[in-house]
Amino acid sequence: MSDSWILRGIAQLNISADDVGKARDWYASFLGVQPYFQRPDADHPMYVEFRLGDYQHELGIIDRRFLPPGNHGQACGVIARWHVDDVPATLQQLTKLGATEYEPFTEREGGFVTASAIDPFGNVLGLITSPHYLHVLATGQETANSSGNDSSQSE
Repeated sequence: MSDSWILRGIAQLNISADDVGKARDWYASFLGVQPYFQRPDADHPMYVEFRLGDYQHELGIIDRRFLPPGNHGQACGVIARWHVDDVPATLQQLTKLGATEYEPFTEREGGFVTASAIDPFGNVLGLITSPHYLHVLATGQETANSSGNDSSQSE
């Protein structure tokens, strides 16, 4: 790829919490896996990281006090969406574990389905069932095209 600035995919997503140990335990319960990385240690974590999904994306939880100045930990801005096979079931599991629905289950054009929830630590966790993601996964295609701009897919 000649254009080094092109966004190629989510490599790591960081969320924050005042109590990283409590957030770690909540996410471990929801995800069904333990983090593979914790600093400084498991008893006093200030950062933990899970590897998730088909491409082992990284979900990191950082102590909120290390966020840039001015961020008060409120849900805002970008919603990073994780592909799931069953959005309603995932949203139900999240709310069962104490998350709050943020965006209700929404059917969109072309078979895309979305929802989002706010975890107990104030982070927005976006969900999506994406036909495009499933196509890429099924074909082993890692990029839609070399320009990083696939206009043939719409949401």
